Amino acid sequence: MSQNQHLKYMSLALDLAAAQRGQTSPNPMVGAVIVKDHQIVGMGAHLRAGEAHAEVHALNMAGDKAQDSTMYVTLEPCSHFGRTPPCADQVIEAGIRKVFVATLDPNPLVAGRGINKLEEAGIDVNVGLLGQEATDLNEAFNYYILHKRPYVTLKTATTLDGKIATVTGESQWITNEASRADVHILRHEHDAILVGVQTVVKDDPQLTTRIQGEQGHHPTRVILDSALSVPIEARILDTSVAPTWIFTTDRADAMKKQHLEARGVKVITVGDGPRVSLDHVLNQLGEQKVTSLLVEGGGAVNATFLKEHHVHRMVQYIAPKLIGGNEAPTPFRGTGMIHLADALVIENIKVEQLGDDIKVTGHVKKTG
Repeated sequence: MSQNQHLKYMSLALDLAAAQRGQTSPNPMVGAVIVKDHQIVGMGAHLRAGEAHAEVHALNMAGDKAQDSTMYVTLEPCSHFGRTPPCADQVIEAGIRKVFVATLDPNPLVAGRGINKLEEAGIDVNVGLLGQEATDLNEAFNYYILHKRPYVTLKTATTLDGKIATVTGESQWITNEASRADVHILRHEHDAILVGVQTVVKDDPQLTTRIQGEQGHHPTRVILDSALSVPIEARILDTSVAPTWIFTTDRADAMKKQHLEARGVKVITVGDGPRVSLDHVLNQLGEQKVTSLLVEGGGAVNATFLKEHHVHRMVQYIAPKLIGGNEAPTPFRGTGMIHLADALVIENIKVEQLGDDIKVTGHVKKTG
């Protein structure tokens, strides 16, 4: 079989995996394709945590045709018992002759064990086909596995001159409908979404996912509120729609905390203040298996994430409008970086046009 054909089948496996974006957490997105005699006889993707893995779906579809076939899978087949049996064992039992694996398991304590098990059973294993693409697909999962904290995407919506509102605070709507619809897809793809309490006070957002014609995934809503000053009537406190977690400090009123918890809100105290520690928040989210976090904060929250180097990816929607003025707010408040050499560099830039708006996506360059 030619290299182009191998690439074609692995590309299909990646497409199958990517189609499940937003619904597999805390597991990775994985796709698998089984080919025999130049024909696809089975394919599948991991759909949800706790359900069958991609390899199993593909094997079930292939049935007896899996014997002496070739499998293309985007992530190393698991070799341990978790919520489902080891996929490597099932691949071996099915009689697969050759396996192309895009990437190894990112966990250094596990990586290679599935490959070793396949090779010990006499299966020809090839690792690395479209490996970078597979790694990029699961960048949030990979980061979480290694650091036990969520991968952070910070999203802003600004005018061409970098303003997020007028001097009076008017901000609806800076961007167009296409950009706002795209933001809901972003929310669907993340485990949690975070804002500061001032955003709740000012905008009274629901922070839910609304995708036209589809049932989107509602992320857990996270509020930073050091004094527990969130308005009781705020729409975000309706936990019948989606979970709401508030991170606060010892300054919080005990009676208000009890009232919020009685309404189903999870109130988490992280220190004695005066402000909520982002390190504590990210650690707590990691313990709750939140693998990806979308920050839609105001200038103060954004500035703290930026200053403390907690941002991994930036998404900025830019509208062709000019507001001007020294007092009109910008996405990042505070003093900012003192020296230009300290500025965070954004790389791997991707630019898209959404109607008249522009969407810019990039990754914060690692330093050190």
